[in-house]
Amino acid sequence: MPTDSLPLFPIRRLTLRDLTACADLSEDRGWPREEHKWGLLLTAGQGYGIDDPDGGLVSACVVTEYGPQDHPSLAAIGMVLVAERHARQGVGRRLMQHVIAAMGTTPLTLHATPNGRPLYEQIGFKVTGRAEMLRGHFTPDGQESEVVTRAATAEDLPSILQLDEEVFGADRTHVITRLPAFADRLRVAEENGRLIGYAAAWPNMDNHVVGPLIARDTETAKALVTSLAAHTDRPLRTDIDVRHEELLAWAKDRGLASVAFNAVMTYGIPDLPGDWTRRFAPLTVAAG
Repeated sequence: MPTDSLPLFPIRRLTLRDLTACADLSEDRGWPREEHKWGLLLTAGQGYGIDDPDGGLVSACVVTEYGPQDHPSLAAIGMVLVAERHARQGVGRRLMQHVIAAMGTTPLTLHATPNGRPLYEQIGFKVTGRAEMLRGHFTPDGQESEVVTRAATAEDLPSILQLDEEVFGADRTHVITRLPAFADRLRVAEENGRLIGYAAAWPNMDNHVVGPLIARDTETAKALVTSLAAHTDRPLRTDIDVRHEELLAWAKDRGLASVAFNAVMTYGIPDLPGDWTRRFAPLTVAAG
């Protein structure tokens, strides 16, 4: 297909009907299919894509908005993919520019791989942080934590939403309320009947992703990770803010190895809102 014909293909909104095509596109680029994650993103967020006349998608991405519905305070961009046969032809740049224009004045954030970072910098994104991806079989240290954790119940949801908005810096109700169905485990930490943290573990191919991980302090974060790991035989994967050095060192001592570093980038704001000291890991790097 001629390169100059690609700009003629319209960018359209994606829906759940496009889930298989999105998973096929992931596979085309050597990523896992991640259909479970695509399902969440396409329902809680808004997908954008370009159809390939030969079938499937030329490109896709998902935008998840946070804050007031009519005036979002933040939007996270994820799953930016271009089919291998159309790579290096400006398709990714065109899709990103379309999303930026569609979002207007809404500040944007994303996690960039080393390969994707140069493009995002060229179109105006700034690096504001880094996250380290860890993966491996978790081995508990055998010490009983003083932090009390338990399985979350429906009655905990209002407190989880309140804590999440306080720490994340924007209302994520439409995403967090999907966690009980999306995740295999949702745990809370409490002190004197007050919620001081929560975390989820959700299935992604052969592992369990730990995220979001919101905690009052490192000891609370450790207790939540340990409690989630106790309920799975799969490897764990998580993306921890590099500023949380103590938690990173502890997780590596427990068997999780460093896989990659991603740059946390923003557009339209100098830094992410909220309280990073209590935000240890995102729900997914594709949605913040």
